Amino acid sequence: MPVEDDKYPASTGRRRFVKGVVGSASLAGVGTAAAAGIESTTAAAGQGGGITQYMAVENTDGPAPRGMPQIPVKVDSEGYLKGIWPEVQTVEEQGQELTVARTELGGITYASEWFQYCGVQTYPGVAPDADQDNYFRYSSNSKYDWQNEETDEGQQVHVDDFEDYGSWGNGIGQDGLGKPAQATWRSQDVPPSGTLPVQIIRSERVERMAENDEWLAASTDEGFIANLNKCTHYCCVPTFKGLEGSESFGAADQIYCQCHQSAYDPFSIVQRSFTALPRPEDN
Repeated sequence: MPVEDDKYPASTGRRRFVKGVVGSASLAGVGTAAAAGIESTTAAAGQGGGITQYMAVENTDGPAPRGMPQIPVKVDSEGYLKGIWPEVQTVEEQGQELTVARTELGGITYASEWFQYCGVQTYPGVAPDADQDNYFRYSSNSKYDWQNEETDEGQQVHVDDFEDYGSWGNGIGQDGLGKPAQATWRSQDVPPSGTLPVQIIRSERVERMAENDEWLAASTDEGFIANLNKCTHYCCVPTFKGLEGSESFGAADQIYCQCHQSAYDPFSIVQRSFTALPRPEDN
């Protein structure tokens, strides 16, 4: 039987969605109120589940139920950009001794549970004590010509690659708003199915935001901000200023998900809550 024509116009950048690709994303829309009712059934299945408050890139449009979790960042002494990982510790919860990663940062409890949705809770890199160095590394098949032309897959992200961040543009939306890149995090030597995708932006606007905000002062560095790049609707990988179709949906200057037109504002960081799915028990 022939495949039917794609019903979405090419200008939208929208792809046909194959039904059945839900899996752990089926809980993406569970709100905090409903979460209390299922916490007992999820926490026992692994480690670190339950209601979690986190800092998010705000979702502003589309069906996404909440924002994508922010990843705190730091530029090291040699100019390489890395994600901050919470402190690994052992705690007792519900009568169980658990290994968790939690840190007080900028007045917020930052925890590995922020990244336990969309199946990410099964990825090797989100295990609290995973042996990873936390540096961001450029991903392959980037939506950005500059990244494809000037960097190699697996190369560590460096501040020098963003020198033109105050003026950069690619014809999508407003020039000079910030320079983006797509990267991976805590994913060295893991299968592609376990790779953590990251959206990075360096922007003068982020620098100004951090001047009067305790959390942003602690979680951004030299204008760099990052988020786990998994749409909270159906776990697709969206893009900041990388798809011309975003202009049709008022998201040319936002992080836009082409699958179902969800949009996220990387310059609006908000506190949200969700039910983190527990990590599988260690074998």
